[in-house]
Amino acid sequence: MKATPNKFELKMGLATREAYGQALAELGANNPNVVALDADLAKSTFSAKFAEKFPDRFYTAGIAEANMVGIASGLALAGKIPFASSFAVFLCDKAYDQLRMCVAYPRVNAKFVGSHGGISIGEDGPSQQSVEDFALMCALPGFVVMHPADEFSARALVHRMAEWNGPAYMRTGRAKAPIIYGPNDTFEIGKAKVHGPGRDVAIIACGFEVGYALQAQAQLEEEGIAARVVDMHTIKPIDDEAVAKAASECGAIVTAEEHLLDGGLGSRVARSAAKSHPVPMEFVGIQNTYAESGTPDQLMNKYGLTAPYIVEAVKRVLKRK
Repeated sequence: MKATPNKFELKMGLATREAYGQALAELGANNPNVVALDADLAKSTFSAKFAEKFPDRFYTAGIAEANMVGIASGLALAGKIPFASSFAVFLCDKAYDQLRMCVAYPRVNAKFVGSHGGISIGEDGPSQQSVEDFALMCALPGFVVMHPADEFSARALVHRMAEWNGPAYMRTGRAKAPIIYGPNDTFEIGKAKVHGPGRDVAIIACGFEVGYALQAQAQLEEEGIAARVVDMHTIKPIDDEAVAKAASECGAIVTAEEHLLDGGLGSRVARSAAKSHPVPMEFVGIQNTYAESGTPDQLMNKYGLTAPYIVEAVKRVLKRK
């Protein structure tokens, strides 16, 4: 890439799952009511960092996510602030009835973190790839649903989860994430982060797709297209004000997510824009299929989730503007 002041280059930081483990240990030191649970994957989800420091407040449920969610609900009803972790696909798919009846329905103050989300988990294959978790968790009334882009946003949003009074879900990733923010950046649940004043098109993304969106923004700038990137780290409640502003000022929107297009970020942005300022939209995401085994880079390219695909989507939507 040619170096320019606005060029976004990927500089890799920690995986968001590791940032979660660090933040969880910080919370444990500051609040004795914070407890942690895992389903025999603590080293992978990084909840082991909490277990090392606070073994008397760490509970392992074995390979039994449904039981783990039920225990988390009970701990929350007893006044604790439980953080329960597992792979996203196991947590959301295997324990959905318990998430619905033990957490969402009574609206208890329990937190859930699904690691290894999306297809960037790589070689483990489709049985381990969570590509429906946003849709499932957004469908649960009262749940906050988040997908941070990098280690700094992940760490900050874990702290916001602990402060939030109600059920919350965060997806974290297996692979190292490109650094987008710094330690002094602040984050609020439901408030998007905006990168750039572009008014030709808005690219609204979450998770790894924020890095790809910033790469696309730089390429588009070289072609004379001014794009605004909106990091929608909170998918629910979505930042309706940011969507309305992007739609009214840019007149076109592209969404980008590492998730099936049905029921994910794009669906929620479209509903929000339809209420405030309908504009032409294009959607970058997984197209009505499960993926396969491969390296993260191979899979993100094969399923059309990298920067060149976002650029193509921008050019399509601009023709309809």
